[in-house]
Amino acid sequence: MPAESTALFTDRYELTMLAAALADGTAQRRCTFEVFGRRLPAGRRFGVAAGLGRLIPAICDFRFSGDELDALAAAGVIDERTAGYLAQYRFTGDISGYAEGEPYFAYSPILSVTGSFAEAVVLETLILSVLNHDCAIAAAAARMVVAAGDRPIIEMGSRRTHEQAAVACARAAYLVGFAATSNLAAGARYGIPTTGTAAHAFTLLHDSEAAAFAAQVESLGTDTTLLVDTYDISRGIETAIEVAGPGLGAIRIDSGDLAVMAHQSRAQLDRLGATETQIVVSGDLDEYAIAALAAAPVDSYGAGTAVVVGSGAPTAGLVYKLVEVDGRPVTKRSENKASAGGAKLGYRRHRASGTATEELVVQRRAGFEPATGDRLLSVPVLRDGEVLAHPTLADSREHHRAAMTALPWEALKLSAGDPGLTVSFG
Repeated sequence: MPAESTALFTDRYELTMLAAALADGTAQRRCTFEVFGRRLPAGRRFGVAAGLGRLIPAICDFRFSGDELDALAAAGVIDERTAGYLAQYRFTGDISGYAEGEPYFAYSPILSVTGSFAEAVVLETLILSVLNHDCAIAAAAARMVVAAGDRPIIEMGSRRTHEQAAVACARAAYLVGFAATSNLAAGARYGIPTTGTAAHAFTLLHDSEAAAFAAQVESLGTDTTLLVDTYDISRGIETAIEVAGPGLGAIRIDSGDLAVMAHQSRAQLDRLGATETQIVVSGDLDEYAIAALAAAPVDSYGAGTAVVVGSGAPTAGLVYKLVEVDGRPVTKRSENKASAGGAKLGYRRHRASGTATEELVVQRRAGFEPATGDRLLSVPVLRDGEVLAHPTLADSREHHRAAMTALPWEALKLSAGDPGLTVSFG
């Protein structure tokens, strides 16, 4: 089955605007569009730039086939002139943006697209659909990583979302510090470590819990993780150690009051001599539930639903707005939807200690002179349609870790409030 064209991830009005601009001669005007959010989702103190590694290949592959153009023409979506333009379409402009993993704030210019109006306007829906999804997932997952501290988290939300979204979710979660995913497609496509053992169905398949555990240990070894809450947790732990011995790798608890269960399970495991057997907990965990388990004897977490739905914020609320035409700033003044004109760059200002204090959003043409310690956030990605930089997922993961370390502690709080970092415009 052939891959679906990325060119059809386009709203119809983008092509009708293109047709009108081709007709009146404005299609070739040099324009800059910017992606930003007017506000962060409720309760968030920072966002996380994510999805660029998926987006750039999609833009490079943005082509209309003859069959697609014929179908669009037959449906009255495009005219002959527009069909001729799209038949030769290839993005030849410039793109810069915040590196994947970089925290951002309201009005941060996280992506800048410069080219002719014709070639830039048709990318709006593709760009926003990728970035709104991945940035939302990354921000939610990053807050879970903050809450978990040094304890690893496994992404296991594939069954709670669209099959392709599940792969993107696993990528975004791994970018911001999750240790592994249950999704094999994400493992194959992005090299993310995968993990998984058994569900309750495997226990129910067998005539007894002991038989199920024995079969799993026989297949996977004693270092496996046994799911002990199908029936009675206390009895499940006892059976697990009887079958696997005190060298059992881990038990998993997926229900009940996880803090209470973790304390009781740790005490029971220790009494049984399984002092090195770890405790994994799962079951609709979000950042708040993980934070509530900070004092519990938990070794790692499994998070699913709250990851793939962005922990209550399934979109990052990003917009794609025209800010410059032929070098002239243009400004939208709609009530509650205003945008600042002119192509912009983002800088992060830091104390001597390395802690970020301010984000500076400056006009690209203003001749801004950065101070010592200012870090340019807007980095070139494409020039004249050619890819300049394509960091690996491992590179982006490390970039995120370092950038998060520089945020002030206020930004890392899970409660709503000020991030402790001002955003200034110049």
